[in-house]
Amino acid sequence: MFRAKQVTRTLTLRLTIHYTVLEIETVLKSPTPRPKSLYSPCYERTLQATGYIIFEEEDETKMATSKEFRVAGKDMVDVICNYLDNIEERPPLSQVRPGYLKDLIPSEAPEKPESWEDVRKDIERVIMPGVTHWHSPHFHAYFPTGNSFPSILGDMLSNAISCIGFSWIASPACTELETVVMDWLGKMISLPETFLAGEHGLGGGVIQGSASESTVIALLAAKMRMIRKQQEIDPDLDQFDILPKLVAYTSDQSHSSVNRASMISSVRMRVLPTDERNALRGDTLIEAMKTDKKKGLLPTFVCATLGTTNSLAFDRLSEIGPACEDEDVWLHVDAAYAGSAFICPEYRSLLNGVEYASSFNFNPHKFLRVNFDLSAMWVKDKRDIVGAFFTDPVYLQHGHQGSVEDYRHWQIPLGRRFRALKLWFVLRMFGVEKLQEHIRHQVKLAREFKALVMSDQRFTIEAEVILGLVCFRLKGTNTQNKELLDKINKSGKIHMIGTELKGRYILRFAVCAATTESCHILYAWQVIQDCAIEICDGANGYKNGGTLSNGTDGTAEACISPD
Repeated sequence: MFRAKQVTRTLTLRLTIHYTVLEIETVLKSPTPRPKSLYSPCYERTLQATGYIIFEEEDETKMATSKEFRVAGKDMVDVICNYLDNIEERPPLSQVRPGYLKDLIPSEAPEKPESWEDVRKDIERVIMPGVTHWHSPHFHAYFPTGNSFPSILGDMLSNAISCIGFSWIASPACTELETVVMDWLGKMISLPETFLAGEHGLGGGVIQGSASESTVIALLAAKMRMIRKQQEIDPDLDQFDILPKLVAYTSDQSHSSVNRASMISSVRMRVLPTDERNALRGDTLIEAMKTDKKKGLLPTFVCATLGTTNSLAFDRLSEIGPACEDEDVWLHVDAAYAGSAFICPEYRSLLNGVEYASSFNFNPHKFLRVNFDLSAMWVKDKRDIVGAFFTDPVYLQHGHQGSVEDYRHWQIPLGRRFRALKLWFVLRMFGVEKLQEHIRHQVKLAREFKALVMSDQRFTIEAEVILGLVCFRLKGTNTQNKELLDKINKSGKIHMIGTELKGRYILRFAVCAATTESCHILYAWQVIQDCAIEICDGANGYKNGGTLSNGTDGTAEACISPD
């Protein structure tokens, strides 16, 4: 739409030949906007007498055209780059108090559109004070969360396409790219071929939102498989007669999401003790299943962990797997963080025994430069997972059913985003070699930190350092170690978290940001030492239990070999 505005200079206007100067003057003097077609570029005439200029009327939506989006989009790229380039200058842990944000913005949404410039200003004023900066090289809490420019580009395209890929026909590329890149990823970590889609395989991979979702889906699939198995034996049984007899198993070091999966599925979960290396052993599982079978229960599901959250311990798949196979129990392997490292040949042995699993999962969005959310899950027999979630209303049916994958049957929600794009971009723009370099570099930094801890007699290493996590503590009481962590985080210089391991409170130091270098490791250690000075005088409640090594050759096998 266009309006006319009086000016004091002569102007050249493009007018349609069908309008006289008098008619144009009448239009220009009218306060009513006229269609853009009136001012067609068919004919050019100079009007010196009218003193009016035609200009484009501002669209009230503020972001209605690609022209406006190009401007704001380029500006947003600058915002992102400036943020990431200067993230080190910000305190890694947000310093705000609960409820800070509601006083910074209105209590109701605006009635009229606001400009991008106004929104942009509020990014720093409103949002950034409340952000904990996970990609700061001074962030050492939890585990890494992936981030890279190729991944961001993939998400941009996914958001632009904005398909809801619940079935093949809803967007064939969304389904088919996911199938292909999941096979790529499976081959990168040398998964057995039975987990790959291939040409006509029963296995295959699917992208879930998180490892927590993958565990829930695996347990629900195992539950329904066992119920169908029992009904084949006795067709008169109702699934609600069978359900109370089902039992699942995991270790006392598994992630809290495993217990949540038990709550969601209504399958009881037995938590089993771990050995001195915090790993679940086969004989412990075998004994538990024997005990439950004597009670008339049905062992149904085992969740083994490769790289626990507490200490990066690895359950013994080579022992657990055969036990599950003997009892026809679904074995799910959760390698949320550690799984990415299996693309490096020197760490692939940590995955030995996966051939016994029914399902396997890890998170490329942790350690493989892919932005959240992208959790990779594979199953040996897709019929089990599809059988647990299959529904087929008429409005979702299409002519290619049965010959293509419809991933709505592989997950809890119906809709799904085009997440395969960002994985595809990352794998292509980094290549396997660069991703391996990234993982090896982070492991190297963790070992540098371990060496610093071992050089100070006030501290002790509490678990094997296999990948990018170091567990340590002051040789003092649990209270003293909690005080130390509190001082570290209140300093605002680095961010860490603690956990409890066999009744001992320990500090976890994770190498997280892709930009972390040796100088950041040294800086973090200096912060820790400075904070320890005030409380270390009395920190001799525990004697040094000795140091732990990474094995004579630094290999994963040496790290976790029995005894």
